Amino acid sequence: MPTVLELSDPYANFLLPPVRPETVDVCSICLTFTDGYDTCYRCGGRARAADAVLPISYSVHMGQLHTALRGYKEGWSSSQRFTLELAAVLWRFLDRHEPCLARRVRVAGFPLVTTVPSSDVDRDRTHPLHEIVGRLVLHTADRFERLLERSDVEAEARTVDPRRFVAKRQLHGEAVLLIDDTWTTGASVESAAHVLKDAGASTVGVIVIGRHVNPNFGDNAERLKGLRPFSWDVCAFE
Repeated sequence: MPTVLELSDPYANFLLPPVRPETVDVCSICLTFTDGYDTCYRCGGRARAADAVLPISYSVHMGQLHTALRGYKEGWSSSQRFTLELAAVLWRFLDRHEPCLARRVRVAGFPLVTTVPSSDVDRDRTHPLHEIVGRLVLHTADRFERLLERSDVEAEARTVDPRRFVAKRQLHGEAVLLIDDTWTTGASVESAAHVLKDAGASTVGVIVIGRHVNPNFGDNAERLKGLRPFSWDVCAFE
C-alpha cells in the first residue's frame, strides 16, 4: 500500500498556494482574487458563520486538482485512486496546518470534525468525502461525526440557506472543524456553518481542499502564474 507521502508528493507539482488573507487583492474570507476589495462579491454580501476558511490550494477550472476533485466522486474508473490521493493530501496538510487554523480562530483545537453534506440526499449517503475524513485520514477519524444531514428543502443554488441542512444533535460549545472538498461560491459551507452555530458550536473553522478559480475571469490567469511554489510546510495562515 502506498504511503501518505508517496500518494501526496505528486500533487505538490500542481497545487497552487492561496494568497495570504492580509493581501489586499484577495478576499479576506475565501482568498479568491479581487480587484483591491477586502471581500469578494459573494462573501461581502451575506452573513457569515464560518470563523475562518483555509483552502489547501486554488483549484483551477479543468486543471489537475479540479479533475481529481470531480473524479473522486463521479464514479470514474479512477475514482478510487483519486480518493486515496485526496485523502493523503488532506492528511498531510492537516497534520501540519490544522494548528494554524486553530490559532486563527483562537481555540486550542477542534474536538469535533465533520463534513459538509452533499446537495443530493441520495448521493450524500455514499459520498466519498465522509469516508476520507471519517476513515482514511487517521488524523481526523477518531474525532469525526456526521453532525449534519441534508434536509428536503429545495434551497436556491449558490445562496446561503441554513434550511439546506439539519443538525443531528445539539452541541455544547465545542469548536468544530468543518471540511469540504471544494469552495466555489461558499454557499454550502456557510449554510453548514450557520446550522452548526445554531446547534451550539462555539467556533467553526473550515478547511477546503480546493478553492475553485476560473482562469478566464479578469486577470486570474496571470495572477495564478505569479503564485509562489507550493510547499507542504506553508499555508495561507502562516
